Amino acid sequence: MKAALLGYGYWGRNLARNLHQRLGTDWAACVDLDPERRAEVARRYPWVAPLGDLGPVLADPAIEAVVVATPAASHAALTRQALDAGKHVLAEKPLALSTAEAAALTRQAERAGRVLMVGHTFEYNPAVIKMRALLQSGELGDLWYLHSQRVNLGRIQSDINALWSIGPHDVSIANYLIGAAPRWVSARGARYLHTELEDVVFATLGYDGGVLAHLHVSWLDPSKVRRTTMVGSRRMVVFDDLDSEAKLRVYDKGADPVQGGYGEYQFRLRAGDIHVPRTEMTEPLALELDHFLECCASGSRPRSDGWSGTRVVAALEAAQQSLDKGGQQVEVVVDG
Repeated sequence: MKAALLGYGYWGRNLARNLHQRLGTDWAACVDLDPERRAEVARRYPWVAPLGDLGPVLADPAIEAVVVATPAASHAALTRQALDAGKHVLAEKPLALSTAEAAALTRQAERAGRVLMVGHTFEYNPAVIKMRALLQSGELGDLWYLHSQRVNLGRIQSDINALWSIGPHDVSIANYLIGAAPRWVSARGARYLHTELEDVVFATLGYDGGVLAHLHVSWLDPSKVRRTTMVGSRRMVVFDDLDSEAKLRVYDKGADPVQGGYGEYQFRLRAGDIHVPRTEMTEPLALELDHFLECCASGSRPRSDGWSGTRVVAALEAAQQSLDKGGQQVEVVVDG
């Protein structure tokens, strides 16, 4: 299978490296508007055609798959064009900037019989996959809530705010772990560097069964943090993506109810062992691309398919509406 990469920016370079490792000379073309980036592609990957226009890729029947890694505002239009041309598409997050657009792309792919996959990389992270397995096995008890921090000083965007730039990761993690989309979102944020874009956002997502997920995203924090905590009724799990030795820690901690006087319940705090499960060290992006190529070859539905991407966009869109309304709770509506 021959493939083309659209966009050779910050994330596009990581995709290029993995496409090279998986496809070799079957990675046929790279499209980027910047001539300096095209020149870099030509130096590093001399067999890849560096193009400033999408037309030749769409017109080439030998190119069956397209990877979209351009700025977020262009994802929907480029994905639509690629699907129109009969290509399978892996689109980076977010799939679109509106739920209606994301759902329309998903339906278009279904009608065309093409694979549409969204680059929710953390759904392919072995540590996150292990978290889901622990939850589904019952080892953690009932899931009560999650909270995540994805903060840093840098990578300040000028086209989308911190919610749309960073938030898709944590929304997709929460949806993947819980196995559903949230019912409502409430979000507050602030604009310190931009007059129109939030630099920091705090969002709470409400799921069925009273489960909450709280997200803190910012590009104005002094330290880089990439951490997700999952609190269950029996045990708790912390996923720290920056910990090179123990990305996952399971805490045998909790508050157990005991019968008190006069029929009232009291609680005994429990602090047991900390367990560090073994997780594979394979690069999640490599696993994601392998899955995409396998789905293209077999016609299987991807784990992070178009509807998965649509559910994430629906939560982000509701969060943006909540931001605009000063934190008001907004219902999440997934068109589909």
